[in-house]
Amino acid sequence: MPRKNSRNTRGRIISAAWKLFYEQGYEDTTVEDIVFESETSKGSFYHYFPGKDALLGTLAYVFDEKYEQLMKTMDPDMDAMEALVFLNHELFAMIDSGISMDLVARLLSTQLLARGERSLLDRNRTYFKLLRRIIARGLERGQLRSDRTAGEILRAYAMWERALLYDWCLSGGEYSLVAYTDKATPLFLAAYRSSSAESLAESLADSQRAL
Repeated sequence: MPRKNSRNTRGRIISAAWKLFYEQGYEDTTVEDIVFESETSKGSFYHYFPGKDALLGTLAYVFDEKYEQLMKTMDPDMDAMEALVFLNHELFAMIDSGISMDLVARLLSTQLLARGERSLLDRNRTYFKLLRRIIARGLERGQLRSDRTAGEILRAYAMWERALLYDWCLSGGEYSLVAYTDKATPLFLAAYRSSSAESLAESLADSQRAL
């Protein structure tokens, strides 16, 4: 029971912090604000985090909360490619509309400089578990190339998403992240579609045009 309460306390601090970062900005949010919003204590805060900067790395787990919500609404029979495009769109739409480019840039910088935990590479995250399940199912159903393992495809996809975020930040957020990924990600994933699945997709497209 104490372990569950500990997870709840840490989660409340993280949720409160990101709510405040969004509403009033990172610089204008204090530890006192976070403690008050999370209804915890300074002792609890410093038990989990050495300071406000340490919370930047937890943005990856905020993303995981979004994935957990999406898992409840996704069609389990969705094609692997469609599922990956759907998840990519939904997460990047959330970032585009609810998380500033500055905060994403701070997250990326903390991961580059981190000496300990790198949350973006944590294979225990919901993100990696969900993607591996989708990719493995896609391989079993012949939707993805059989000359690539699930691990190889997962690694490439995760690298692709990090590259998109990095370029968006490097460009100063001068373009819509979600609009760009909606065009680029299907093209990237096409390289991993199996030839049989591609032929089927072309046949369906021809049938729809005929109608």
